[in-house]
Amino acid sequence: MDHEPSTSPILPPDDRGPADEVEAGSGQGGPAAVPGPGRIVLAATPIGNVGDASTRLIELLTTADIIAAEDTRRLHRLVQNLGITVAGRIISYHEHNEAAKTGELLDQVRSGKTLAMVTDAGMPSVSDPGFRLVEGAVAAGLTVTAAPGPSAVLTALALSGLPTDRFCFEGFLPRKAGERASRLADLDAERRTMVFFEAPHRLEPMLRALRERFGAERRAAVCRELTKTYEEVIRGTLRELLEWAESNEVRGEIAVVVGGAPEQEPGTPEDHVAAVNGLIAQGIRLKEAVAAVAEDARVSKRELYSAVLSAR
Repeated sequence: MDHEPSTSPILPPDDRGPADEVEAGSGQGGPAAVPGPGRIVLAATPIGNVGDASTRLIELLTTADIIAAEDTRRLHRLVQNLGITVAGRIISYHEHNEAAKTGELLDQVRSGKTLAMVTDAGMPSVSDPGFRLVEGAVAAGLTVTAAPGPSAVLTALALSGLPTDRFCFEGFLPRKAGERASRLADLDAERRTMVFFEAPHRLEPMLRALRERFGAERRAAVCRELTKTYEEVIRGTLRELLEWAESNEVRGEIAVVVGGAPEQEPGTPEDHVAAVNGLIAQGIRLKEAVAAVAEDARVSKRELYSAVLSAR
């Protein structure tokens, strides 16, 4: 979600060497430890409630050689709340510097270091920094794994009361009205439940754009401050949600969940004659135009062909 990156270092760099790995089956008196291969671990952080921090996340924060953090100040607060100490080197890694710092981080992993990637909340690379790092690691043949955990996308979807069997994540809509309208036009026929992120001060124009594109009666939910003290989920139609946003001062992290487009009735073959004629006007042969429209409209090709000929 919306974050203000920081470049302030908060803990001293780690001067340890690469983590050691003991050969399988060796005891305390076994052969000397040798440097193990480096790896990147995408570590999910709490989206609001610090109690959701996993034991794997805590272990990573205390043992990783390097922690790449979207905002070092937020990481410092998380570490304090968890009552743990970070021994590794902390590097600020966010959307404004990831292009410059990705190569450096990959070099550290090549040398055998364990790198933990954390963002302000939730899973790295999901509408947050991390994708460029994963992309580079995959291209370089380096190991990438994850310590999964809290997700604002899945939490909002689960609480929305909307269908969860099929869904898509659309992230933040464009800020400019024209670009936002164009993006929503692409989603006109989207049948899956859609999950968006939005900033509080842009929620009202976003809901207005959703209402204008999808209709006032489309079901949706605004999920605010998930897992936090003032968690709130407002469910209703887009008309009702816009009225709520207009009459309230909305704050906090926000996810908006919108029901997919309703299934359209196939109608009769006569209803689709104009569509066939439109394709013919573009130079498409009659049989090909009938086949294309019939498949899209889920009607009989034979009946549609007959309807086109009868209308002439």
